[in-house]
Amino acid sequence: MGDFDSLEYAWWLKKEESTIKAKNITIKAIAIGNLESGQKFCEYTQFPSENLFIDQTASIHQQLNLYQGLTWNLPFFSPTQNAWLNLLVMCAGIGSQGTLKEFFRGYKGDRNAPSLFTETDQINIKLLPSIKGSLFNKAGKNYQRPFELATLRLQNMAEVLNNWRTYVPDDRYITQRGGTFLFDHQGELIYEHRDQGILGFAKNMSYPLDFLSQMN
Repeated sequence: MGDFDSLEYAWWLKKEESTIKAKNITIKAIAIGNLESGQKFCEYTQFPSENLFIDQTASIHQQLNLYQGLTWNLPFFSPTQNAWLNLLVMCAGIGSQGTLKEFFRGYKGDRNAPSLFTETDQINIKLLPSIKGSLFNKAGKNYQRPFELATLRLQNMAEVLNNWRTYVPDDRYITQRGGTFLFDHQGELIYEHRDQGILGFAKNMSYPLDFLSQMN
């Protein structure tokens, strides 16, 4: 639950809540952590706690054969130290498909993506001055402006890093990637996405939930 992708995904689910309800879709999330990290995650993201299930050892991720990220194991390093080394390498784009491209998109903006903040949004990032969403209007309207996505990610990063041990009780799983699975009313799988890298929780990161537009 301390993965920045998880917080960003939850932000999109909250933003598109009305669309999700109109399509009669029930969201269930299975996340790595414990009771305390789950409570903190739901408090910050407003994700409904009754729909969040905890897996302390990523067993469901393994059963689904989701990408574990880099798993290099250097001698004389502990499992935690190896996990951190692998994470840093992935952040550099190695073994993490599309990460660098997505990272830079957050700063340069995206004409194909919707704006993220309204004019009246108050953006609070710990240790930094509060800003209003209207600040981004200087770069235009009705699209994702430069630094807008980077600001959202910085906000999430500050939240996690200031509460790291709550969000991430076990560092060994920090490279584990997730996935999205959508089932119809008969339980048949009709859509899936398996994350292949950091900042890759959707096929279309410009609008992560665009696959819902194809659903009746």
